[in-house]
Amino acid sequence: MYQTRHKIYGLKLTDLNKMIEGIEHVALSVSDLDKSIEFYCKNLHCEVIRIIEANTNPLLGKVVGMPGCVARIAHLKSGPNMLELFEYTKPRGEKIPVDHKQADNGFIHAGFRSSDVRNDYLKLVNEGVIFISEPVEFRKDVWICYFYGPDNEVCELRES
Repeated sequence: MYQTRHKIYGLKLTDLNKMIEGIEHVALSVSDLDKSIEFYCKNLHCEVIRIIEANTNPLLGKVVGMPGCVARIAHLKSGPNMLELFEYTKPRGEKIPVDHKQADNGFIHAGFRSSDVRNDYLKLVNEGVIFISEPVEFRKDVWICYFYGPDNEVCELRES
């Protein structure tokens, strides 16, 4: 089966170094790009790599399956990975439903690594960030807590 699957895609077993290597970035649709950039940079120490101003590049619509769409895009560095923020101006995105819960299908949170979750929790609470819970020791030496971003997206702080 493994060999057959690779044969279908034209790869030889010696080409395994050309395979998917891991998660490079996660993207998030936001209602206000500037507000989200400020939140993620100020509170979670992300760094702006670039901002792509809104234009009618037809390739975006082709890639995302929404011909004619327009979006402002920001790439934020977060450790070795990237958080990509999209503010769609055409069409405008819909808000996360009030009754949305972690059990709903789809991506349910973005996790951020912390060296001291309890201290980061206190700092973020002082900045007005809304948390779902205080930090808990989920298993030995693994501390986590969830909080809301500017559009009610759920984020996690994790120390391990």
